[in-house]
Amino acid sequence: LSQHSASTLSVGGTMVALFLALLVMAMIVNSCQGGSGGIFWLWFMLKFALYISGLIYFVPRLVRWFLRRYSDAVMQFLFVLGILFLSAALSEAVGLEGIFGAFFSGLILNRFIPRLSPLMNHIEFTGNALFIPYFLIGVGMLINVRSLFEGTHIIWVVLCIAFFGTAGKAIAAYLAGFLFRLKREMSDMLFGLTSAHAAGAIAMVMVGLKLEVAPGKFLFNDEVLNGIVIMILFTCIISSFVTERAAQKIRLTEKEEPEMARTDNDERILIPVKYPEYAENLLSLAIMMRNEKLKKELVGLNVVYDDVNAAANQEEGRRLLEHLQKQAASANVPMVTQVRIAANIANGIKHAFKEFQASEIVMGLHAKQAISNGFWGQFTQSLYNGLSRQITIARIVQPLNTIRRIQVVVPSRAEFEPGFYRWLERIARLASNSDCRVVFHARQETIELITVYIRNRHPNVRAEYVEMKHWKELPQLATEVQDDHLFVIITARKGTISYKNAMERIPEEVNRFFKSKTLMIIFPDQYGNRMDGMTFAQSQHTEERSAYDVLREFMQKKIR
Repeated sequence: LSQHSASTLSVGGTMVALFLALLVMAMIVNSCQGGSGGIFWLWFMLKFALYISGLIYFVPRLVRWFLRRYSDAVMQFLFVLGILFLSAALSEAVGLEGIFGAFFSGLILNRFIPRLSPLMNHIEFTGNALFIPYFLIGVGMLINVRSLFEGTHIIWVVLCIAFFGTAGKAIAAYLAGFLFRLKREMSDMLFGLTSAHAAGAIAMVMVGLKLEVAPGKFLFNDEVLNGIVIMILFTCIISSFVTERAAQKIRLTEKEEPEMARTDNDERILIPVKYPEYAENLLSLAIMMRNEKLKKELVGLNVVYDDVNAAANQEEGRRLLEHLQKQAASANVPMVTQVRIAANIANGIKHAFKEFQASEIVMGLHAKQAISNGFWGQFTQSLYNGLSRQITIARIVQPLNTIRRIQVVVPSRAEFEPGFYRWLERIARLASNSDCRVVFHARQETIELITVYIRNRHPNVRAEYVEMKHWKELPQLATEVQDDHLFVIITARKGTISYKNAMERIPEEVNRFFKSKTLMIIFPDQYGNRMDGMTFAQSQHTEERSAYDVLREFMQKKIR
């Protein structure tokens, strides 16, 4: 529910409220210190504007540069902490509290840290295991327990602060729900997420305890501090109960279309890997595309030739898969692995696909620069001709969390293929987890179905739709696809309803117009043999040569 509209409203409201509260506190502090003139506020607003604009402009570019060059999880975690502390220090230099800078840097870093990634897992573990307990211990040590029993005055102070602090958040939450015409459970969620008071309140009280308004007299005393701490305890308890009940109600009211969910339950992604430099990116892609609610494990596969070097290659493949398994475990994703020997790589992948009862394949595309018959690699063409299930072929030249936009090209009549909703679900999950915009280029009738699916199943995905009347317009998209975009081509196998002869030119057009781009080519599920009759006695290679390839070779021979 972290991407639900109620969560988004609560984050935005908390940010505005925290900023205004810190701004008022800065005004009080500076007025007590004799800095409340017009020149002071003009200088303060100028510093604040430079601070906000500087973070928004420089931090995303610095983060994108760092993540492209350093893939080590520890280095990335330390870098995130460095950005956090730098933002907090600059916030204090401007005149605000460091908590505002930390919060604002988190908003900027949010889209660069996928929710399902080892880096996010490390951040959550550090926060839950270190920062939050330290905060709670520190808050507990601030309370003067003896003062709670010295009289009734302190009790009234505590009750008033706790009551009005909670009532004010309740009025704001339900008034916002009424104005935005939200359902009751969403208003409850909004109240639960915003009612808890924590670090912001403590930061303001600590400033007030040190702010001297008169000789020997401070703005706040121990009574206010005790009242704020008890309010934090009370509101955190209320927030937990209200949020849990509201989340359950929202889940019960959400309904899914059965025909759109029919391809979700058989998900098991097979990831054939060979080269270490591509393996981690393929694993990240599979993690972002999987449905975490099903709790299905990923399958890592390394197939080696049955030759004199088989033993050494087996050991190398085993080390690679162990590394991937650790990466998946750090993101709380279960993964099983297998190293197998085969006389033919494509058939080895096919037999593993059948053995693990996989639903689809995510594999890499080689980085050949020349246009040749082997564009798809040595065995990829045999693989997609011999399997009727979805195959995703990716060429990832930069980390997926630095992608700003996904450009998807969909052929006409793709909606009539049986795998239409499967690849659409994978693209939607990828866009949601990477928090980037997705643009679909397709015929109008296909766009209508995609629009309905995205609106019903993934309303938080930022999707755009551009009509593409003919597949021949594919090269024209080269000017729109930037280096930090992911270009997705939905293709089809020969003989299927969405196949067209222009797809035979995909290798040439990719090498010519999209050579250095991050690329993903998807062969959707098709009607065909489910491999029930496949045995080890089957022929070792399945390949076809298109009429376009034959004609091109004939013309090249004649020219020579």
